[in-house]
Amino acid sequence: MNSLNSILIEGNLTRDAVSAVTPKGTPVCNFSLASNRFFSQNDEMQKEVSFFDVEIWSKLAERCGEQLKKGRGVRVVGRLKQERWIDAEGKNRARIKIVGEHVEFRPIFSKPEAEADAVETEEAAEMAEDRQLEPAAVPF
Repeated sequence: MNSLNSILIEGNLTRDAVSAVTPKGTPVCNFSLASNRFFSQNDEMQKEVSFFDVEIWSKLAERCGEQLKKGRGVRVVGRLKQERWIDAEGKNRARIKIVGEHVEFRPIFSKPEAEADAVETEEAAEMAEDRQLEPAAVPF
């Protein structure tokens, strides 16, 4: 009987996802995830960041490779997997990674058009000041 091995984690990608195909033709996608934890200690808010390597296989790997870019928020459901090996110096090495079985892509939030226009107007006004022009004289 299998022991329970399940994890649910949410965070943001620390780099773009990297896609590959095994020699047998199976797609695989790897990415690194940063997960934040906030807590209070001595009446001060503290932040703890943990980093996790995630591996995705098959059709889901293809989709992740297309969609996941640095900073994108995701929620991953999967299992933990320990890899063990002996390094070049003969020392035993190990690491634990997450093998994702389900990935939810968090929404990508873009600036509302009104806010983007306000930023462009401010930038144009700053450029006008640099050139000693009136802001109204700067074309948009």
